Amino acid sequence: MRKFILATTALGLTLATIPALAQDGSGLLQLPIVDKPLELTIHMHHKRYTSYNEDWPVEQAARQMTNIYLKNATVGSNSDNSDEALNLLLASGKMPDIVGMAGIKPQVDKYGPEGAFQPLNDLIDKDAPDIKAFLDSHPDIKSAITSSDGNIYYIPYLPDGKYGRGYFIRYDWLKKLGLDVPQNVDQLHDVLLAFRNDDPNGNGLKDEIPYFATQFNELIRLVTLWDGRSSGSDTQFDFYVKDGEIHHGFVEEGYHVGMSNLAEWYKEGLIDPEIFTRGNNSREALLGQNLGGMTHDWFASTASYNDTLKDKIPGFDWEAMAPPASVSGVRMEEHRRIPVKPDGWAIGYTNKHPEETMKYFDFWFTPEGKDLANFGVEGQQWTMVDGHPQFTTEMLTNGQPVNNQLYAVGSQLQARGYPQDYAYEEQWTNQTALDGIALYDEGDYLIDQFLGVSLNPDEQAVYDKYWPGIRTYMLEKQQAWILGSADINADWDNYLSEVDRMGYSKVIGAMQEAYDRQYKAN
Repeated sequence: MRKFILATTALGLTLATIPALAQDGSGLLQLPIVDKPLELTIHMHHKRYTSYNEDWPVEQAARQMTNIYLKNATVGSNSDNSDEALNLLLASGKMPDIVGMAGIKPQVDKYGPEGAFQPLNDLIDKDAPDIKAFLDSHPDIKSAITSSDGNIYYIPYLPDGKYGRGYFIRYDWLKKLGLDVPQNVDQLHDVLLAFRNDDPNGNGLKDEIPYFATQFNELIRLVTLWDGRSSGSDTQFDFYVKDGEIHHGFVEEGYHVGMSNLAEWYKEGLIDPEIFTRGNNSREALLGQNLGGMTHDWFASTASYNDTLKDKIPGFDWEAMAPPASVSGVRMEEHRRIPVKPDGWAIGYTNKHPEETMKYFDFWFTPEGKDLANFGVEGQQWTMVDGHPQFTTEMLTNGQPVNNQLYAVGSQLQARGYPQDYAYEEQWTNQTALDGIALYDEGDYLIDQFLGVSLNPDEQAVYDKYWPGIRTYMLEKQQAWILGSADINADWDNYLSEVDRMGYSKVIGAMQEAYDRQYKAN
C-alpha cells in the first residue's frame, strides 16, 4: 500500500436515553455507545450545508442517545464545492476523525488505498451489526461501495423510493384541442405540433412552448423514444450496462436517430428555444404564464403546480402520462432513484476511536437513528402515529418546503451515511404525483441502473486522461446539432472517428475491467 503524504453544552431536549434496541434483525446496536461522553471531530461539506452545525437539533438528539459528540472541523466552508473543500482539508495536514461530503466515493477510492482513510470492512463486521445486515442483504450495493483494493472506505447515503422523474402534460390543453394522451412517439410529435399551432392557451398568440425542461439533459432523455440512451443512472450522461458490458449511449445508432429527430423538432418549434439556458425556473415561468405544454421532471415538485396554479389558470390540469412507446414499441422510463449515492462519510486515518466511530455510523441504521436522519426530532418535527413517524401539521402547512425545514434541523443530510425513508417525502407529495407514480408502477417502465465502478490507479489514469475531453466534445456536438449549427447526419461518421481517436475505446476498456472486478464475482 502506498503511503499517503499530507502537508505539514447543555441539551435543550427531553429525549430519554435508550439502553438497547430490539434484537429482531434491525436495531442491533447497544446504546449508549460509550459510558462517558466522547468527542469526535468532523469535516462535513455539501452544497446545501457547507459545515457541520453542532446546534442542529438532530445532532443534539443523537448526542443524548449515543453519548458521542461531533465537533465541527470543516475546512473550506466558504466554498460550495465539496471537492475543493476536501483538497483544502488535505493540504491543511489536519485530518479530522470523520469526513462527510458530497461525492466522497471517488475521493476515498483515490486516497483510501494511500492511507488517508481507514478501511471499514473489519469494523463493519465487528462493530456495525445494522450496517452489516444491510450490506449482506444488498450485495449489489456492497459491490458498488467497494474500492479497487477490496476495501470499503465510506458508509453511503442510500436513497429510497423507486420513482424520480416522469412525463407531465397539459391535460386541459389536450381536452381543448380534442386530442388523446399520446401513446407513442409519432402521436407525441402530433400533439406537440398541435400545442404549437392551435392556440391551446387561447390568447390568440403563437406563444406556446410545447416541450420544456428545467435541465437540458431532459431534452436529450427523449432519445429513448428512438431506442437510444442518454444515461445509465440518475447522473446525467452516465455510462450504462447491457448484458454485463459497459456502453455509452452517445456513440450508438439509437442516439444518432434520436438526436436527428430532436433537431427537427427544435427546428419545428416544438422544443423550448431557450432549452439550454432557461434553467431551473422554466416550470415556474412557463407554467405560470400558461405557456408550457409538456416536460419530464420530478414527480413531487412538478405535480405541485397543479395546486399552485389551479386558481390562477382556469381549468389548469397538469398530470403525469405514461412514457410514449418508442419507434420499436418500447415504453421506458430511463430515470429512477439510484439506491446508493457517492455521498456519505468516512473515518480519517488519525481517528483514535475507530470502533466507537463505526458504532456511531451504525446508529444511523437503527430505527431511532433512521427516524432522526429522515424526519428530525420526535415531538418537534414529527410524532409517532400507529408506529410510523408523521410530520406535524405545522411542518406540512407553514408554506415552507418540508425538505428545507429538515435540512435546517440537521435531517436528510446527504453527507451523512444513512438509509433514507421515502415515507418522509410521501407525506408532502400531492395526489397528482402519487397518481402518476401509481401509473408508472402499474406499467413497470423502470430499467436497471449502473451503480458505478471503483477504478484502480491505472484505470483512473486512463479515465482522467481521455474521458473529460471526450465528454466535452460530445456535449458540444450535441448542442450544435440541436441548435442547427451543425448537421448530425453529415457529421456522424466523422464524429465517431473523432471520439475513437480521442481514446473512447481505452476508457470503455478501463471501465469494463473495473466492472468485471467489482460486480461479476458476485
